[in-house]
Amino acid sequence: MQKVQSTCNFCAIDCNLDFYVEDGKIVRTVPTKGYPVNDGFSCIKGLSLSKQQTTVKPGALPKIRQGDGSMKEVSWDQAFNHVAGKIKELQEKYGRESVAGISTGQLTLEEFAIFGHVMRNYLQTNVDGNTRLCMASAAVAHKGTLGYDAPGYTLQDLELSDTLIFIGANPVVAHPIVWGRVRNNKVPGHKIIVIDPRRSETAMNADYHYEIRPRSDLALMYTLANILIEKDWIDHEFIEAHTNKFDEFAQFVKAFPISRGVEATGISEDRIMELATMIHTGKAVSFWWTMGVNQGYEAVTTARAIMNLALMTGNIGKPGTGGNSITGQCNAMGSRLFSNTTCLFGGGDFTDEAESRRLADIIGIDPDLMAKKPTIPYNKIIEGINAGEIKGLWILCTNPRHSWTNNETFAEAAKKLELFVVQDIYDNIESAEDATVYFPVVPGIKKAGTYINLERRMSAMRPVLPRGENEISDYECILGVAKALGMGSAIERWETPEQCFDMLRDISRGRPCDFSGVKWDEGRQWPYPEGREAEFADDQRRLYSDGVFFTPNGKANFLFEELLDNPYVQTEEFPLIYNTGRGTVGQWHTQSRTKEVKFVEDVSLKKAYLYMNTKMAEENDVHEMDQVRVYSVNGQNAVFYVKVTDNVPYDQLYAPIHYIECNKLTPSSYDKYSREPNYKGGTCRFEKV
Repeated sequence: MQKVQSTCNFCAIDCNLDFYVEDGKIVRTVPTKGYPVNDGFSCIKGLSLSKQQTTVKPGALPKIRQGDGSMKEVSWDQAFNHVAGKIKELQEKYGRESVAGISTGQLTLEEFAIFGHVMRNYLQTNVDGNTRLCMASAAVAHKGTLGYDAPGYTLQDLELSDTLIFIGANPVVAHPIVWGRVRNNKVPGHKIIVIDPRRSETAMNADYHYEIRPRSDLALMYTLANILIEKDWIDHEFIEAHTNKFDEFAQFVKAFPISRGVEATGISEDRIMELATMIHTGKAVSFWWTMGVNQGYEAVTTARAIMNLALMTGNIGKPGTGGNSITGQCNAMGSRLFSNTTCLFGGGDFTDEAESRRLADIIGIDPDLMAKKPTIPYNKIIEGINAGEIKGLWILCTNPRHSWTNNETFAEAAKKLELFVVQDIYDNIESAEDATVYFPVVPGIKKAGTYINLERRMSAMRPVLPRGENEISDYECILGVAKALGMGSAIERWETPEQCFDMLRDISRGRPCDFSGVKWDEGRQWPYPEGREAEFADDQRRLYSDGVFFTPNGKANFLFEELLDNPYVQTEEFPLIYNTGRGTVGQWHTQSRTKEVKFVEDVSLKKAYLYMNTKMAEENDVHEMDQVRVYSVNGQNAVFYVKVTDNVPYDQLYAPIHYIECNKLTPSSYDKYSREPNYKGGTCRFEKV
């Protein structure tokens, strides 16, 4: 029996697992003992990875849609040539940006890079990822406040904090390893505080729950900042030495007296003061946010406001502290830094000609072929298709027919495409229904690559099972199209993921994410520069302990602005707030992967459901598992089963994201900086079916 250590590629924890293989089959999966992230523990999603060993069966070949609508199986070379020919044809006929790509947060670092190289450099077109749907707001906030997309914490900080504040985050369900770290916290008298409109699973396990009105987080952060300043509960020494624009910020938040906070949030004055006092009296205060903040119409500003609280109290760079974003997908961090979409490889600026030339030399391409500007965002790609401007789309490891906001707009777009390539391990995802080409690729247990988790830790994915006949990886699929496009010398240095990794190491050299000292088979937190390995040997490292940030003058920025008007307020026609989020630990996103796991399916509802407040249900004669039709402000409607609960406020409905009906009802509304969808900001009404 062989043991192979590899990485779980579900969420951003990137647990390591030991796979025991015999006769070409996984017979046992055990979380890796001693690995710094999960140390012998895993949630049921990771333990279920062995169920994917039969997902792509031997002999799997690509398919091309025929004139009669059928899909015909062809050889890989035929498929590569067909796709390459169509891309060139469309670009010649309609222009370079008439084709686009949508990637993911779940591919390997090397796969992001080669796709970004082919599409953004060589083809000079647009590619966005579904990291736009979850982490774009955090990335923009990090860059503005910290100078680089570099969350500074390590998971160990969850065990060292005496005051843990979760804002729009539900790690009990979404990040069980994070919650495991919280439970391991042995700091005497530590407090767990949750700020969330509903009584989530994390709120149920917290010491304090502040049930704010949806989308009032920003007003609360500014109110807390004003109280802390008025009471002189701030770290003057840290502010003076390590930050910019505090005086302007202090003047700004004077417009947020506690009365304004009470009016905006629905929280009493006493409770707001209680929260401010706990921030003041905490010795190691940590603020943790995720999708409840990121998926809003003023998300970037809210994330910045959270980091402002950490900065003004000196709670950053020290054990158990920080204004910390919790990343969603397994390699969202890798996508953000190395997909060549919103920044040059490694976080560089597209306008930096010297950096562009340096990268061109490393990756083997003429500098004139380097991408010149950031991609257009996800929503502009979909809108461009529906406007007739984009004629070809290539999606990888994502299911936008299900996950895109106001998802009927994607359904409309898919039918208009002249070329629609779907690259996935499943051919039955909703997005594949209108594909003109389907590329079947192997799951993670059959490929090699690198992931970067939420604490900047690089982790190796290694093949657990042998490939069957005709089975190829995402990397090899992209490489095949690249060669068919005639890239020639521009693709010569990209033959294998390991070659690509070595180029990315060189690209990272001297950047904040420098991992030039990381070897192909190692797992390390960046930065880990070559020649300084001993200095960076600690397995649990945090950034900013020296008070130096990645801004031009080395100081963090206080960034702030006035509240925006909510684009969707409750009205007589749409009196309820439509909120969305995770359902259960076992379910993952659109359930493309977890629906094949029997023990997950056995405890999950097969049809879309939502949570409704008990009083609201009683007033409308709705009982447990009755059906209601929900009408959204976006003009769509869908039917849901109802689960009655007191954990959702009276004027709100909460729908799990794992069903296609959920995002049928979310509006086409976005943060103005990140262009991340406002998934949690719609309004609605319902009627009993």
